[in-house]
Amino acid sequence: QVQLVGSGGGSVQSGGSLRLSCTASGGSISRYYMGWFRQAPGKESEGVSSIMNTGSGTYYEDSVKGRFTISRDNAKNVLYLQMNSLEPEDTAMYYCAAGVFGGSPWYRFRPNYWGQGTQVTVSS
Repeated sequence: QVQLVGSGGGSVQSGGSLRLSCTASGGSISRYYMGWFRQAPGKESEGVSSIMNTGSGTYYEDSVKGRFTISRDNAKNVLYLQMNSLEPEDTAMYYCAAGVFGGSPWYRFRPNYWGQGTQVTVSS
């Protein structure tokens, strides 16, 4: 069973950058679809970005396209989310997740494993 630990959150001003990491243990992430979700206070959780198990395909929610980049290093067992040009609307708890099977479409995979959240706060 894979355990995921998210890190890298923090407080930045609008326009700033952060890089989130999700480190896995207990198994290789190479078989899993992976992604980042976020939940802001009073709002539902939303999928932010997903990446195929091989890294050959990525998906971004419209509001983060061109600003966020998802990547993975299967050899190091780590998932990343580079977040640039951060906006106050990006303030949320961010969670990484791993799923065995892709969804329909693939990026709507159902997570089997979740990391603990890492807080991102962007001030204007």
